[in-house]
Amino acid sequence: MTFNDFKFDQRLLDGLESMGYDKPTPIQEQSIPLILQHKDLIACAQTGTGKTAAYVLPILNKIVQSESRKLSTLIIAPTRELAQQIDQQIEGFSYFLGVSSIPVYGGGDGNAFAQQQKAMREGADIIIATPGRLIAMLTSAGSVDMSNLQHLVLDEADRMLDMGFYEDIMRIVNYLPVNRQTVLFSATMPPKIRTLAQRILNNPEQINIAISKPAEGILQQAYLTYDANKVGLLKHILNEKKHDSVIIFASTKEKVKDLNKELYRSGLSIKAFHSDLEQAEREEIMRAFKNKELQILIGTDILSRGIDVDGISLVVNFDVPPDPEDYIHRIGRTARAENTGTAITFINEKDQRKFFDIESLIGTDIPKLTLPQQFGESPLYEPEKKLKKSFNDKRSFKGKRNNKPKIDNNRPKQKPQ
Repeated sequence: MTFNDFKFDQRLLDGLESMGYDKPTPIQEQSIPLILQHKDLIACAQTGTGKTAAYVLPILNKIVQSESRKLSTLIIAPTRELAQQIDQQIEGFSYFLGVSSIPVYGGGDGNAFAQQQKAMREGADIIIATPGRLIAMLTSAGSVDMSNLQHLVLDEADRMLDMGFYEDIMRIVNYLPVNRQTVLFSATMPPKIRTLAQRILNNPEQINIAISKPAEGILQQAYLTYDANKVGLLKHILNEKKHDSVIIFASTKEKVKDLNKELYRSGLSIKAFHSDLEQAEREEIMRAFKNKELQILIGTDILSRGIDVDGISLVVNFDVPPDPEDYIHRIGRTARAENTGTAITFINEKDQRKFFDIESLIGTDIPKLTLPQQFGESPLYEPEKKLKKSFNDKRSFKGKRNNKPKIDNNRPKQKPQ
């Protein structure tokens, strides 16, 4: 199947050809026909499957064939980084179409708010917005007119709910026409997503694209190691082989900052990406990383979603992620668009059960590499023992907590002396 089979407007096909797009991915192949038919849709697909194009392309095609060119589409995304990336993709796809889009997100000064508000009032075909900033726009004087909106897209809906945006989304929906097409994309499908879908979608079609399997092009590996050896092992890996682009995930912001200092002192091209940075700093770091001016990016799970960078050859999990789905999102930063890449995870003694849960979810035993000789012996991989010990500890604690002296209520009470 090729994009020609969707019978897109020729100008859209010209844009796809100029960008090197030929064959649709599975999520695109299944989603595009349904969106063209104006059906509501719940699509569950992991990061890196081409989901942005899956909804942007059919919507662009409908916009250029419409007789009325007013604000027709609202895309809501959880982070400003993802909103910017969606806007950039729309700009590329619509190069020959003359379709306009506006990204609306917080993090700037008052001038940025005023400029975004003015741009929205003056008109655009598509708005890509984060929930908080969009509500501020909708509730301010002279807010944008949403009465002609035809398409609502929620991208990374599970991430938005994790960030506490449920009420914001419902407030936004109240400003929109009831007769609209609503499309919801999510990497996972927990009950809270089902609840949201029942409230805002109308008899939706459903698509599920292998949400719990990493891309086949990812070489997954792991080291069993003690915490004291982690930094040295990381330096060894980074110096052993040249990688153009590397992402390192750590469990906390404080650890990210400490690792960044340690690796920078070793002469590596590295920057930390975290919430304490100003928006301008974050954008500059991402620009340098995308342009290959910066080799290594280190951060928490804020980097595991919404960061669309091709050519990342290595992902290192300095700590095992707390949730198996987080592991899939993290390593999904590499091997994108049919490329290959390597994902390495450091497993200390206390994280063995977490890693076992990851292996159970994806149905694969991930190879445990032998530590380089200078790091000594590695811990044994015994996740079942860790689980049994945890269970016994809890049972023992419960027993102690319940082992209170028995009171004989029939014994005569002593009179106070």
